[in-house]
Amino acid sequence: MPDPVIELAGVTRRFGDHTAVDAIDLQVAKGTLAGFLGPNGAGKSTTIRMIMSIIHPDEGRLSILGGSALDAKDRIGYLPEERGLYRRMRINEFLCFLSALKGIDKATSTKRIGWWLERLDLEGVERRRCEELSKGQQQKIQFIASVLHDPEILILDEPFSGLDPVNRQLLSSVIRDMHQEGRTILFSTHVLPEAESLCEHILLINNGVLLLDEPLASIRKRFTSDALIVEPLGGATPPEVPGATVEAAGDGHNTFTMHLPEGADPQSTMQSILTQTPMRRIEQQQLTLEDVFARLVMEASA
Repeated sequence: MPDPVIELAGVTRRFGDHTAVDAIDLQVAKGTLAGFLGPNGAGKSTTIRMIMSIIHPDEGRLSILGGSALDAKDRIGYLPEERGLYRRMRINEFLCFLSALKGIDKATSTKRIGWWLERLDLEGVERRRCEELSKGQQQKIQFIASVLHDPEILILDEPFSGLDPVNRQLLSSVIRDMHQEGRTILFSTHVLPEAESLCEHILLINNGVLLLDEPLASIRKRFTSDALIVEPLGGATPPEVPGATVEAAGDGHNTFTMHLPEGADPQSTMQSILTQTPMRRIEQQQLTLEDVFARLVMEASA
């Protein structure tokens, strides 16, 4: 992997008799937008806290930017899962205070704060106290606090928590823009569809075990469905395929999902269908990350 900026090798962390993270190896390359995915309690936050040197592994080694997060703290932006606002402080005072801790002068921080408040649809909240904001607004303020110092690496633990669909889209857009500017971004979420629409690399963890560490494009090639999406022309019904089951997609169009029998070749089946019935669309159904996760969990427990 070229220029890994985050590296974990054999990292394990236990809490009493419970192994929260079990000997995981992973690397995140410079400039990557990576999703660290898994259900609640899978070990995501524990791993991120170890990367950030908040807690330390019982075994293994890890580094970020070639050393400890404490040594590179001004080059890293971190959004923790827990809220970290000073409830009685006013927004502008809070953000200026954190900027000063990062060595940013008052004029620069004032300019950056104004820009970010506008970018995240928070104009006019400068004089309000942190405790007066909604949960979603507080989450956006905490995100701003993590990026004011213009970090090279951004580590976000459940960044979409507390956001409604409109603000999730807004924050997704901001994350994409920061990635396109060349930043390395690692964010955790238990909501797989969010990561699927945003990430180029996927790290999938369950019960402390890393099940997947792969580019999203590679995952889509490797994990295939046994179903076809078919849309015959002219309102026709799909032809019969021995052993296959067909169900309407329910999308308001003449679209069907055809589940092929075990061992059937999707490509040859599609060719056979095209010789029988004119098609507006026919393609192999793409598995979602949730489908891939379910398959990997089943394989791991088998």
